[in-house]
Amino acid sequence: MTPQAIAQRAYSQTAAPTRTPRDTEYEAISKITRRLKAAAARQKSDFGAFVQALHENRRLWTVLASGVTDSDNALPNDLRARIFYLAEFTEQHSSQVLANKASVEPLLEINMAVLRGLRQMGAT
Repeated sequence: MTPQAIAQRAYSQTAAPTRTPRDTEYEAISKITRRLKAAAARQKSDFGAFVQALHENRRLWTVLASGVTDSDNALPNDLRARIFYLAEFTEQHSSQVLANKASVEPLLEINMAVLRGLRQMGAT
């Protein structure tokens, strides 16, 4: 093996695309949203998985709410307030979904809207 091939092989193994915090956030929300959507489709046959997916979504929004209350958070105050409100809504609505008094659709729509917003912010 030539020195160039060895160098290329060594560097190609460690070279990975740089991920921004926004990319990581997008990936986490996307993953949880996909799980929730899939679990909602199987809700009648696998209620346990549905409950777990709702729980993961609640945890996600708890983390997001915690992040926007941090004084070091650089987001504009009105966006921070809206994220906090959505976290509160998600908590309350999830309880209604579990009590079979509401649909999971609004939770999925909220997550999808956030994903669209993160993509638009990344494109600017």
